[in-house]
Amino acid sequence: MGKNIESNLANTPHFNPLNPQEFRKQAHEMVDFIADYYQNIESYPVLSQVQPGYLRANLPQNAPSLPESLETSLEDVKNQIIPGMTHWLSPNFFAFFPSTVSTAGFLGEMLCTCFNSVGFNWIASPAATELEMLVIDWLADMLKLPKSFMFQGTGGGVIQNTTSEAILVTLIAARDKALDVDGSGNLNKLVVYASDQTHSTFAKACKMVGISPRNIRLIPTTIDAGFSLSPIQLKAAVEADMENGDHFHHDVDPIKLLAGVAKEHGMWVHVDAANAGSACICPEFRHHLNGVELVDSLSLSPHKWLLSGLDCCCLWVKNPTALVKALSTNPEYLRNKQSESDSVVDFKDWQVGTGRRFKSLRLWLIFRTYGVVNLQDHIRSDVGMAKIFEDFVRSDPRFEIVVPREFGLVCFRLNPDETFGSDYTELSNQKLLDWVNSTGRVYMTHTKVGGIYVLRFAVGATLTGDNHVVAAWKLIKEGADALLKTV
Repeated sequence: MGKNIESNLANTPHFNPLNPQEFRKQAHEMVDFIADYYQNIESYPVLSQVQPGYLRANLPQNAPSLPESLETSLEDVKNQIIPGMTHWLSPNFFAFFPSTVSTAGFLGEMLCTCFNSVGFNWIASPAATELEMLVIDWLADMLKLPKSFMFQGTGGGVIQNTTSEAILVTLIAARDKALDVDGSGNLNKLVVYASDQTHSTFAKACKMVGISPRNIRLIPTTIDAGFSLSPIQLKAAVEADMENGDHFHHDVDPIKLLAGVAKEHGMWVHVDAANAGSACICPEFRHHLNGVELVDSLSLSPHKWLLSGLDCCCLWVKNPTALVKALSTNPEYLRNKQSESDSVVDFKDWQVGTGRRFKSLRLWLIFRTYGVVNLQDHIRSDVGMAKIFEDFVRSDPRFEIVVPREFGLVCFRLNPDETFGSDYTELSNQKLLDWVNSTGRVYMTHTKVGGIYVLRFAVGATLTGDNHVVAAWKLIKEGADALLKTV
C-alpha cells in the first residue's frame, strides 16, 4: 500500500511556482519591461485620462483556468494598465508630494521580496531586526538627532509604513501615558493640539484612538506668520483647557518654542517631518530641527525624498518603553527566551500589526550605494529647481507667491485683477489648474490655506530636471495667456 502511494505521488505532475531557472528568465524580462517604462515614461500623459470603470470593460471578468504566458500579461499591462496610471515617477509630476525611487532602492526591494521575511520579533529574523536598528541609527546620525532618539543611546526607532501609522502609534502611546498619569481612565478628558495646517490623517488617528472630535484643538494660523503655529496661541489654548479641567497629550508643528510650552504642561510632543525632514541631512537645513531634543517623537518619510520607494516612514521615540507598553502583545506562539530576557527588540510591539517586511534593506543599500554626499546633492538639486520655479513666478506680475518657499514646494496662484474679488481669483486658478492637467503634459494639485485657493508645485520626482521645470512654467504661462484673453 505504501509503495503504491509513493508511486502515485512520483507520477503526479507537480506545480512549481518558484523554479529558479524560470524565475531567472522571467525576472530578466520584467526588468527589461520596467527599464523601458522608465525610459519612455514621458510619452504617457502624467494624469491618467481614463474614465471610471474602464478596466473592468477591457479585461476578462474571471481569472483564467489554465496558465497564460508572462508576455500576454505584460501586453495587458502595456495596453490596459499603463493608460490607467497617474505616473508619479514622471519627471513632469509636480502634484501632492514626490514619491521617489532609485536603482538602489529597487534592488533593496528585490532583496526584501526575495527573503520574504516576516520579522515580527527578533527570533523570526535576527538580521531583519538588527539591520533595521542599525539603519534607523544611521539616519538619526545623518539628521544629527540627539542620542536620546537612538538605539546607541536611550531611545530607538522603527520603520512604519506611512506617516499615518507613525502618528497613530505615537497617539496610542501618548494616550496611555496620559491616562496612567491622570489615573481616571477617562478618554473624554484628553485633548490634542495641532496646527490647522496639520494633515487630515491626524484627525483620523485621533478618532481611531478614541479622542473625541470635540477635544481636537486645531489652532488657527495666518498668512502673515507663514501659516506656522504660534507658541502664544498654543499656550493660550492649553491654559483655557486647564481652566476647564481638561488634560492634554499631543502636539504637532514647528519645534523649539512650541515644545517649551508643551513641556511646561507635561504634554507628549510629536514632530511630523514627513517630506521636508529629509532635507535636514543637509547642514544648511538642519536648523529646522532645532529644539528636537525637547520632543518625544519624530517621524519622516524616506519614500518622499530619500529615494527609497513607497512605503517607508521612519519613527523615532525617546522612550521606547512607552510605545512598547501601549502596543505589546505576547501570545504563546511568539514566546521565546530571547524576548523574555529583554535582550532583543521585537518590532511587533512598535507597530499596529504583527507581521513586517525586511524594508530596511532598501535604506541600507541606498545609504551604502550613494553615500550621504550624493543624497545631500540630490536634495539640494531639487530645492534649486524649486527656487528656479519660484523665480519664474515672481518675474510674472500676473502671479504671486502665497507662502514663502522653504524646500521643494512652491505655493503660488494666478492673481489676475484684485478688483474682481476673491471668488473670481479662485475660479481663475481652478480653471488654470484644470487646463494644465488636461494637457497630460504636467500634473499639479491645489490646496486651501487660510481660505486662499493655492496652486502647489512640488519638485522632487527622481527623473525631474531643470528642463522639466522650465517646460512646466511655459505651459502654465500658456494657460494663463489663454484664460486671461477671455476676461
